[in-house]
Amino acid sequence: MTTNARLMALAGLSVLFLLLQTLIAQARPESLAPLADKVSPAVVNITTSTLVEGSTGPQGIVPEGSPFEDFFREFQDRNGGGDRPRRSSALGSGFVISEDGYIVTNNHVIAKADEILIEFFPGDGQPARELPAKVVGTDENTDIALLKVEADGPLKYVKFGNSDTARVGDWVMAMGNPLGQGFSVSAGIVSARNRALSGSYDDYIQTDAAINRGNSGGPLFNMDGEVIGVNTAILSPNGGSIGIGFSMASNVVTKVVGQLREYGETRRGWLGVRIQDVTEDMAEAMGLEKTGGALISDVPEGPAKEAGLKAGDVIVSFDGAEVRDTRDLVRRVGESEVGKSVRVLVFRDGGTQTILVTLGRREDAERAGSGSEEEGEGGQTTPEASKKEFLGLTVSVLTAEMRAELGLAEDATGLAIVAVDEASEAFEKGLRTGDVITEAGQQKVATLADLETRIDEAREAGRKSLLLLVRRGGEPRFVALSLGQ
Repeated sequence: MTTNARLMALAGLSVLFLLLQTLIAQARPESLAPLADKVSPAVVNITTSTLVEGSTGPQGIVPEGSPFEDFFREFQDRNGGGDRPRRSSALGSGFVISEDGYIVTNNHVIAKADEILIEFFPGDGQPARELPAKVVGTDENTDIALLKVEADGPLKYVKFGNSDTARVGDWVMAMGNPLGQGFSVSAGIVSARNRALSGSYDDYIQTDAAINRGNSGGPLFNMDGEVIGVNTAILSPNGGSIGIGFSMASNVVTKVVGQLREYGETRRGWLGVRIQDVTEDMAEAMGLEKTGGALISDVPEGPAKEAGLKAGDVIVSFDGAEVRDTRDLVRRVGESEVGKSVRVLVFRDGGTQTILVTLGRREDAERAGSGSEEEGEGGQTTPEASKKEFLGLTVSVLTAEMRAELGLAEDATGLAIVAVDEASEAFEKGLRTGDVITEAGQQKVATLADLETRIDEAREAGRKSLLLLVRRGGEPRFVALSLGQ
């Protein structure tokens, strides 16, 4: 290559480098001011007031047992304190989602409040104004609340975006009322997706945009000014932001808000099964090709039982979508329409089959106390309390005395665990004395011979593990134990 050619090549690389720098600079906004100006009129501060009973001592002023305790109690009494009720205030954030005054916030912001005031962003040189709000509906499961204010005219509002399109690394902006300091903006990126904290329906976006106390209920915006999350929680050792905040994904919030707006409460689908995750040894014991799905441990009275689902079935697909685990199934069922007929694909007896289930309503089932277990089948058991050791367990046929001691029905069948080797896999997996084995290899066991037969059958089939259905205090769960050599 000639010298001129090298110089031209270097010049070309320099131009390319400058173009890349320009593109990177364009990808990152120089200022978020235009976005903040656009959405801020729809963001609100929320002040709640609750009447609480007066205390009998100076709590919050001096430590209990302090030598100054009597002095401050006398001071309170002289000034009309003591046991008189007092008002407690709390602060939070929210955002307007319609011109007629619907506002979204967190349930914990307004829980137990008897007065809610909404402060609107001061704009165009106008002072901030306040309006009282009423609660339309709340959902503790997702920590979402819907409020309503009556205004003289149409309000500025923001729209929800599609949280599923948010990618890790995308820019986001949070707005709210941190630590009671008034309207405030912070920016960051999406740090992670699909985070779960403690709820069955959790789908949180993690962000490093600063979120502090008082930001709860405020919006998390994408760069198009769409709400993709509701700021709900932070992870912090000191109560302040350390760059780990969580916003409930908008695709969850929109479904909840729609139901609260229409019905004043949520209406989630209900399948009516008790489930647990499928572990690798469970999958091997059942002959599943891969670990995944949701294993049914019990089928009480409800839609699933009416449709024919059974304990031991593994739900691998729900309404046409693959089921990854129990959390995935709970969310999919909860987001489904009550009364909808859905196709449930289950793995049973070495093959798959599709069962059509008409979903019930979870809230109705919870109010009725549904979920009680199906009664066990009757049958004769051996009267003598013979014992035998299997897989680190000492088991015995249930006797009348054992049934009474364990609080079981008179016709309950199974094998009682009377001892567990603490050095065994069974002990590591949580099996304990008093547990009752009702199934082995997805077949009922009532005698020691039944269990021995199931172990022999599993070994002959080349299985490395045996799947047991164990009940403790009436609660069922599956446990896979290694068969060894």
